[in-house]
This record gives sequence, structure tokens and C-alpha cells, in this order.
Amino acid sequence: MSDTDAAVTTTEYATSSDGTRIAFDRTGAGPVLVLVDGALVTRDFGGGRQLAAELAYRFTFVTYDRRGRGESGNTLPYAVEREIDDLRAVIDAVGGDVALLGQSSGAALAYEAAAAGVPTRGIVGYEAPYVGLRPDKNGTPHDFVGDLDRFIAAGENGKAVDYFMVTMVKGPWFMPVMMRAMRKVWKHLREVAPTLPYDARVMNGDFAVPTERFRGIRVPVLVLVGSKAAPEMKAAQETIAAAIPGAKHGVLEGQTHQVSPAALGPVVTEFLAR
Repeated sequence: MSDTDAAVTTTEYATSSDGTRIAFDRTGAGPVLVLVDGALVTRDFGGGRQLAAELAYRFTFVTYDRRGRGESGNTLPYAVEREIDDLRAVIDAVGGDVALLGQSSGAALAYEAAAAGVPTRGIVGYEAPYVGLRPDKNGTPHDFVGDLDRFIAAGENGKAVDYFMVTMVKGPWFMPVMMRAMRKVWKHLREVAPTLPYDARVMNGDFAVPTERFRGIRVPVLVLVGSKAAPEMKAAQETIAAAIPGAKHGVLEGQTHQVSPAALGPVVTEFLAR
């Protein structure tokens, strides 16, 4: 396949079971690999384009806007089951024979989809954040879903993003300040902030590994973590791998939660080529 062939991207639309339109792109050629993104990410914002450049020489690489983001619709009320249906609709639209690459809460959604019986050849998941309800300074666990719901209901999208970046992700206090300085970036983050409670619900609200459900997954799975991850993130990936029958576990040296496509791509290719 030529460089030109790999660069061709086609935007298409799938219709979920509740009528929601889901936008997706595909590029490249070969076996189909669907990227399931994490919080705040769209096809045009995040690492999807870089991953496509890394993997489109081996796969037909598909990225899609999760509901409420980008060009996809946002039929209410929200339920995790509807997000699973969205992914199923994309899979059906691209021919039904796919593997999944999930990142962050997108990895959790990919695992949940497989547990619910959505057909896939295999899954590579990177750092599904089952890190628990990280406690406040007084030791009390946060109510991530409730807090995010309150911010969004009050129209305080910026505060929801701040809360996600600092309280939930444990980023430095100045991270939201930096984001505000980048006007286009901040505009995007505020626009997709209403979907942050969706990701918290994908993580079961309590951010604990649903081991019983995951024991029902019957496809090849590779659970990955970066060597620079926090101890609770590393422990979470070990718990996931132990829960899923036959799952493999791997560590990407030198990687953080913002994994490099150059580091991730070869591992994905090797695992899914089996």
C-alpha cells in the first residue's frame, strides 16, 4: 500500500439502536481496528490521527466520535448500554469483523462491550483507569459522578474540566490554567465537558474493576500499562488481566498515560496478528 492510500480518510455515519447518529472515519487497508477513545477526545482532538498514521499501513483504522462529541448525536437519557450500542453500530457499519483498541476509559468501554457480547476478534486496552474514588484531603472518597453531574447541570462546564484534570486525574493545579491559555483547546474541552459524567459511568461510578462481568469475556485481550504509571493504575491493569480468562498483560517502558503511538503501534500489531 502506498503512502497516498494510507492517508485517505473517509467520514461515514452509523445509526445506533436509539437512532443516534455516530460519526466515524476509516483509513488504511487490511483487518479492521476500531479505536475507542477516552474522556474529552474526538476524532479531531487527541491522538487518533497519530495512531492512524502509525497503524494504517497494517490495518483499516477506524476512529469514531463517542456520543455527545464531535459530529455524533447525544440522545438522552444517557446509559452505558447506549454507548455499547453505539460501538456495535460502528462495528456493523464497517463489516462486523473487527478488533478493538481502547485507551483510558475507552479501554473500559471496550471491555464492557465484549462482556456484553459485542463481537470482536480481540482487544488491546491501555490503562483503563480503575483507580478507585481517589479521596479528598480529609480522606473521604469523592463522588465523581455526582460532582460532575452537578457542574454540568449548573452550566459550569469549565469547572467540570478543572475537576476532571486536577481532582480525578491528579494533574497539577496549573493544568487548567494552561488549557485556558490555548483558546481553541479550551473551547473544545468546554464543549465536550457534558460527556465527562458519561465516562465516569462507564467506570461504574466507583472506578473499581467489575471482575465478575469481565470473567465473561471470551476473546483474546492484551492489557497494557506504561512503566511510568502510578501504582494504583498498575495494580488496576493487573486486576483486569487476572479477571479476563486468558488475558495477557504487558508494560510499555517509558510510557505515561499519554502513550506514544510509536510505542503502542508495534505491540498492537504483534498481538492482533496472532
